[in-house]
Amino acid sequence: MSIRPSSPPPPKKPRVSPWLLLGRVSNLPTVWSNALAGIAIATTAQAASGVATPAPSAAHVLSLALALSLAYVGGMYLNDAFDREFDAQHRPERPIPSGAVSARAVLTLGFGMLALGVVIAAAAGFARTQSPAAGIAAAALAATIVVYDLRHKGNPLSPVLMGLCRALVYATAALATYSAFTPGLFIGAIALLGYLIGLTYIAKHESGGSIVRLWPLVPLAVPVLHGALAPGLAPNALALALLAHTALNLRLVLSPAHRNVPKAVSQLIAGISLVDAIAIAATGLPELSLLAIAAFSLTRIFQRVVPGT
Repeated sequence: MSIRPSSPPPPKKPRVSPWLLLGRVSNLPTVWSNALAGIAIATTAQAASGVATPAPSAAHVLSLALALSLAYVGGMYLNDAFDREFDAQHRPERPIPSGAVSARAVLTLGFGMLALGVVIAAAAGFARTQSPAAGIAAAALAATIVVYDLRHKGNPLSPVLMGLCRALVYATAALATYSAFTPGLFIGAIALLGYLIGLTYIAKHESGGSIVRLWPLVPLAVPVLHGALAPGLAPNALALALLAHTALNLRLVLSPAHRNVPKAVSQLIAGISLVDAIAIAATGLPELSLLAIAAFSLTRIFQRVVPGT
């Protein structure tokens, strides 16, 4: 009796839509907490200036969250579209090289979402402040995203570019709420920039290769220092929490016995919301920082379904 050779099993269908994978949508809560931090910084500065203005409405907050979410997802789409040749060799399972989606559709949607995000942020800012400041910041954010997506491979300055993207998220949300560039916004943006520089440097080693130079990791400490120096128990406690979170993930990066860079990168991305919690608490709004802590937890939950990198 002849035995017929068994045919190979059909390829498994991805459990998650390729469009969700492209957009790394599990990380969106960190964008929402970024927006909340920018709004909190601006609201506190405006109140301190003596300008009598109503608190930001729910519609204002949701509009900015939507605009910045569109910018984030659009940027992620463009990242994969521009990296499709690299991914074809090193990450063929990604949606574009695997054939799940077309590069043309991804480019169209990516640029479309970026443009729509700029328009919504500009409109929300002008409606509240009668100033074009938010639109200018949003346009700068979109331009920086495109430059990063085009030039991040092999670019030693790519961690700075990525950090600027997140810092400009703060600036867009803050300037849409209060059109003055305040010291609090500068300090918060610098803290976030430092964290993203260290995080992006680690992410550049996600596909392999040991980290030889340790000094690019130093900026991870900037938001910890921000919280430690801020008055009040809440930012001090959050600084300790962020320090512990960062140290645990650096162990996954630097210890050969525990090395797991992809896991560390995903968890450090979630840590962006802890940076936001420090920024919010430093404005004297510790209760509002609980929403940023919730965004941290939500990001980790979402990352179980949609990979964060």
